[in-house]
Amino acid sequence: MARCDIRYSDKMSGREDMGIKRILSRGEKDKNASRLRSIMLKIINNELTPRQKEIIMLYYFKNADVAAISEKLGVSQQAVYAAMSRAKKTMYGILKYYI
Repeated sequence: MARCDIRYSDKMSGREDMGIKRILSRGEKDKNASRLRSIMLKIINNELTPRQKEIIMLYYFKNADVAAISEKLGVSQQAVYAAMSRAKKTMYGILKYYI
């Protein structure tokens, strides 16, 4: 498998998030997407802090927005953004070895 040249940049523009959402969606039938989804779920479950995991699960799987997550967890929106950024950086740091 050829190595992809993917660079991580967390701009919260939605572009990176759409790629992550597409990979994590069960509707994606592509074999590579299925493999990436499996790896990403392992990373989420085993490498993120409990708070990061909760935020990622709410955002990507429950489609909650940052304001709703902030209210539910009793933290500022900035804290949610910071935790998501650290989580995505961790995920990418591990995932880049598989792609």
